[in-house]
Amino acid sequence: MKKVWLYWVLGPLVLAIMIALYTHYYKEESVIKFFPLNDQSEFHSFGTSLNLDTREDEDEYEVLWSFSSESDKPMYLRQDVSLLYVNGRLKGVVTKWEENATEIEKETSLHGEDSQRFQAISFHHGEIHEKDDPITSIQATSGDHLYVIDSPHSKNKAFKTPTNKEEEAWQERLDHTIRQQIEVQWDELLTHYGIDKQKYTPVPLTELVEYEDKPFPGTKKENTERIKGQLWEGLYKNYVLGITDTKSSHPIQSYIPLILFDKKGKHLIVLYEDDTGTKHRLIQAY
Repeated sequence: MKKVWLYWVLGPLVLAIMIALYTHYYKEESVIKFFPLNDQSEFHSFGTSLNLDTREDEDEYEVLWSFSSESDKPMYLRQDVSLLYVNGRLKGVVTKWEENATEIEKETSLHGEDSQRFQAISFHHGEIHEKDDPITSIQATSGDHLYVIDSPHSKNKAFKTPTNKEEEAWQERLDHTIRQQIEVQWDELLTHYGIDKQKYTPVPLTELVEYEDKPFPGTKKENTERIKGQLWEGLYKNYVLGITDTKSSHPIQSYIPLILFDKKGKHLIVLYEDDTGTKHRLIQAY
C-alpha cells in the first residue's frame, strides 16, 4: 500500500478536495513518530535533489524536485517527507509512505519565473516491528539548494555553488534580499514571545541537514538523534499537517521556521508564522 500527498498553492476547489482527503486520513494519527533507534539497521542510501529542467524557455522554466531513500531491509512502515522553499517561502510539501517496503522515491516539478533560490529539506524515516520486540526506527535528513538565474540578457541558468563572478553576484543579491525578508518575521516572532535571542543558537529549518553527522548546538552527540527524531515528529504533526489551514486561500506561503537551540542544552523552540498571520511556538524539552 502506498500514499503520496502533494501540496501546492492550488485553486479553491482542488485545494478543498485535497484538504478533505488529507484530514480524513490523518485526523487520528501522525504517521511520523519517533521510536528508539535501531542499531542493527540503516539506510543504504538517501538524498534530495533540485535541478533545472534542460528544456529551455525564454520566460519560464521548470525545477525538478526529487527525494529518495533505501533501507537495508523491508520495514513495517517507510515514509519520507520533503519541504520546498522558494525565496524563503514554503511552496510545496510532498510526503510518501509505503508499508513493508525498502525504497521510497518521488520526483515532481515546480514552475518558475524570474531569478529565485530553491531550497529543499527531507526527512527519511523507517518504522521497524519485529515479533515481540519493542518498536524501533531509523532516520536521516537530506537537502539540496539551487539558484536559478532568469535574466533578459542571457539564457536561463542554474548553479548550486557559484563558479564565476557573475554567479557570485547573483548569489549574494538573492541571499541578502531573502535574508532581510525572513529576519523581519523572525524578529517579530522573537518579540511576540519575549524570547532573549542571546540565550539560543538560531538555526533555520532548511539548515538542519548540516547536523546530519554532528550534534545540534548545545547538545551531546549521543542525544542528538533522539532530539532530531522527536523534533521531526513535532514538526510533522504541528507544522506539516497544520499548513493546510482552511481559513487561508494560500496556505503554503509561510517563511522558513526558525529553530532556537538553548545554549544550556535544556530545550529547543520552533518559531513560525502561517499564512493567516497566526504565530506559532513549539517547545521541546530534552
